[in-house]
Amino acid sequence: MKLKKLAKKTLFKGGTIFDPVAAKEFKGDVLVENGKIAAVGNIADDSAEVIDCQGLVVTHGFCDLHVHFREPGREDKETLQTGSRAALAGGFTRVCAMPNTDPPIDSPESVRFIAEKAEACPIHIHPIGAATKGQLGKELTEIGGMVQEGAMAFSDDGLPIMDGSVMRRILEYGGMLDKPIINHAEDVYLRDDGVMNEGRMSTRLGLPGNPVEAEGVMVHRDLELAKLTGAKLHVPHISTASATKLVAKMKKHYERISAEVSPHHLYFTDNDLHEFNTNLKVAPPIRSKTDCMELIKGFKTGVIDCIATDHAPHTIEDKESTFDLAEFGMIGLESCLGVVLKILVHEEGIDLMTVIKALTVNPRDVMGFNSNLFIDNAPAELTVFNPSETWEFTKDDIYSKSSNSPFIGKVLTGKVKYTVVKGQLTSV
Repeated sequence: MKLKKLAKKTLFKGGTIFDPVAAKEFKGDVLVENGKIAAVGNIADDSAEVIDCQGLVVTHGFCDLHVHFREPGREDKETLQTGSRAALAGGFTRVCAMPNTDPPIDSPESVRFIAEKAEACPIHIHPIGAATKGQLGKELTEIGGMVQEGAMAFSDDGLPIMDGSVMRRILEYGGMLDKPIINHAEDVYLRDDGVMNEGRMSTRLGLPGNPVEAEGVMVHRDLELAKLTGAKLHVPHISTASATKLVAKMKKHYERISAEVSPHHLYFTDNDLHEFNTNLKVAPPIRSKTDCMELIKGFKTGVIDCIATDHAPHTIEDKESTFDLAEFGMIGLESCLGVVLKILVHEEGIDLMTVIKALTVNPRDVMGFNSNLFIDNAPAELTVFNPSETWEFTKDDIYSKSSNSPFIGKVLTGKVKYTVVKGQLTSV
């Protein structure tokens, strides 16, 4: 991967332009001048540096609502800088960083720390603030002050907010400030010590199971509280058929609901855990084939709005352990496009525009970012990729500080070639 400053004029020539805001697809060019969009269409400019995009898709830079960059506290796993490189390799120009760091991002000062450090990074990084102090699920953080410092949403991700009255108050404050609330959707008492999906495979492997009801119960409660308070609720890393159906039902009556799915929940099923690969230990767990197919159906029908990686780096020591003791989580930024295009477009026949929207305009709309990136003079955020290239994902494709990916050795379809953001061109 190579990063360099964009030429004063750079012409992305001869690609297929996907404009997810206008929902239009056409052959054409994109001219970037001084780091900003100068023109989109059929362009001739002999003074520009030309990037040949024949056979490639040119679209908005991808946006991920759910990453863990581990800084501060666990820079041995990931930093804002190394996480940025992983994002660039995956075509992401903008990400939202979860607050479960050490210490957590639970004060205006800690939000400012992330916002200021992010300025020096090659992508746009937006902090998500903790919803409760210390992520203990009891006392609300200074939500108003954190918004002033740049917090885009609030979550205790990784730690579910079990107290319904606390969750109600968080939603009320979030609603007043028009910020999304994101609750890790697991009932800890139903989850208990489960480390994988509860079912025939967990019984066969002798591992404690986490039932689908643990997610469904929490999603149902949060949906009802969002409707009660009039707040924006974003359901993260949805993994079950039951939760997908609950979101679909609520969306018919209440519009301030959005949901995301992670690529690994579309690709793997609990049968893939038969080799005890700890890189497949995630929260929520990899579910059954039935759940996987319902997630795909939910994506097709618009119940699920966004694709989010839940990029969760861990050290080798954290993962090279028995399955029950290994940490939860996998990295996912670099492999994301290849996974979702393979499953959703090439296997399930979903149109490419729908997938691009889930990576670009939809997540930006959830967070309130500007999503019309092809207008004149907009700061250039572009992703250029080959939608049909098949390739094997290897450790050489990982730019994260950690390498805990179950996709190593998998053949994927769709590969990022260039990422443009902050006046820089990244060649992957």
